Amino acid sequence: MKLPGEEEAGGGVGPSLIYMVIGVSAFVLIVLFAVFRGNDSKRGGSEYLREVQEQKEEAVKQEELAAAQEEEAAPKLRAEDLDFWDMYPEEDEDEKPETGEQGNAVSKNPYTEKAEREKENERQKEEELQNDPATDGKHTLVTNRDGTEEWVLISPYLTKNTFDFTKMEDKAGLKRYMENGRETSYVGVDISKHTGKVYFPSLKAAGVDYVMIRLGSRGYSTGQITLDENFKENIEGAIEAQLDVGIYFYSQAISQDEAVQEANFVVQNLEPYRAHVKYPIAFNMGFVSNDKSRIEGLGREDKTTVTVSFLDAVRAAGYVPMIYGDKEWLLKEVDLTKLQDYDVWLSQEEEIPDYPYRYAMWQYNTDGVLNGIDGSADLNICFVSYSER
Repeated sequence: MKLPGEEEAGGGVGPSLIYMVIGVSAFVLIVLFAVFRGNDSKRGGSEYLREVQEQKEEAVKQEELAAAQEEEAAPKLRAEDLDFWDMYPEEDEDEKPETGEQGNAVSKNPYTEKAEREKENERQKEEELQNDPATDGKHTLVTNRDGTEEWVLISPYLTKNTFDFTKMEDKAGLKRYMENGRETSYVGVDISKHTGKVYFPSLKAAGVDYVMIRLGSRGYSTGQITLDENFKENIEGAIEAQLDVGIYFYSQAISQDEAVQEANFVVQNLEPYRAHVKYPIAFNMGFVSNDKSRIEGLGREDKTTVTVSFLDAVRAAGYVPMIYGDKEWLLKEVDLTKLQDYDVWLSQEEEIPDYPYRYAMWQYNTDGVLNGIDGSADLNICFVSYSER
């Protein structure tokens, strides 16, 4: 007789246990399959990524190689060939962008910026105009004897001329200064042995009021003083024709002693005609053309000192002293600040002279035509009534 449960406890294996073993084995197999599958996938993905990376690197190498070949084939550019830098204005520290309270840049109105640029351009143009010696009103142009031009500063300490050349009239080649319909100037000529024969009554009839006669000169190389060959004839002819008379002397003095010697020579030769010399005695010092003169070695101060010595000696003898010269000589070769006490006889062949300072007489033509002189006439206008002094 079997007791209950005896059969299960026997040597046989039940179906439940068998199913359980089969299930566990299947699960283990599935897990192992998944693991092996995952490893295979992982190995396959890595290989794929590696291949892709290698392809990219190869493509980059190819691009770099192509770029290098292209750069090698292209023409080499120099720094000076790159003109595009002018597209970008240099940054000025004063023109850094404005910032707000938080430090952010503040944008400007483009119309305002344009107006500011135009205003700055106008300011720069005005500044350039003011600094241009041709327009600043502070310089005058001098043509040197070698043909070069130079802007010379106008001294604020010298008396300027105040002539209004709209009042100048030109009749038959002779200039006259008119004020309120009345002539306030005097017609003159200067003469020497180089003028040739002069017919003084004809000069008087032509409207000439005075003559400036060369009394003598000092040789520019020998230094010897000589009387003008036509002096006596000229001064006596002028006096007889009742023309006012002035004198000039061509100097080559290189010292104060020589200047005084020249002045004394003039005074001595004028003694017989003293009462008739109403116009000034002019000191004419200058260089010579196509040769070297005695005064080439004198500096500006030396020439000024010599000039003053002559003029002071003339004044001491009771005559009116005057300095003659062209624009270059007066502005560059002598110091006019030390010659302000003497009248100036300006030589400038221009329709309107641009000599900036005061002058009493103006030689405006050295190739004029005038009845009474066979050759070229040196024409002058005087703005001072010396005969009535």
